[in-house]
Amino acid sequence: MKRWPSLSLFTIVLFAIWLLLNDSLAPGQIVLGLAMTITVSLATAAMLRSRARPGHLLVAVRLLFVVLLDITLSNIAVARIIFGSAEARSNSGFMEIPIDMRAPYGLATLACIVTATPGTIWAGLAPDGATLTIHVLDLQDEEAWVRTIKDRYERPLMEIFE
Repeated sequence: MKRWPSLSLFTIVLFAIWLLLNDSLAPGQIVLGLAMTITVSLATAAMLRSRARPGHLLVAVRLLFVVLLDITLSNIAVARIIFGSAEARSNSGFMEIPIDMRAPYGLATLACIVTATPGTIWAGLAPDGATLTIHVLDLQDEEAWVRTIKDRYERPLMEIFE
């Protein structure tokens, strides 16, 4: 027998939104809201493969500041490329980076970081999850990019999510 989903913040918020949208505390709306909330909670619980259990808040805060700094510096670098000579724009390309992280939420966060940083975009992850493909606007030193992704992003994410 399957166990009932726990009363989570999602369930409470969904029920509260139902009542607010209907602007009523009538018994019928309460029963209908509870039925809808339980149905949606059961349906979404079945879709979740695993729960995120992030840890190490200080590492996460430090990573946030690293990402914000990298985004700022990357914006400046991309502006220089765009407004610079045509020769500076001819260094783009795809590259592969070996990845050790397997946590799905960590990989999703890494995808967001890489894509949010101007000049880079997540292009794919190998089916075995061991190789990340990215596109870099200014690809001059592949080893530097490997070190950046692994040391600045992957290592802290592994500490947070694994």
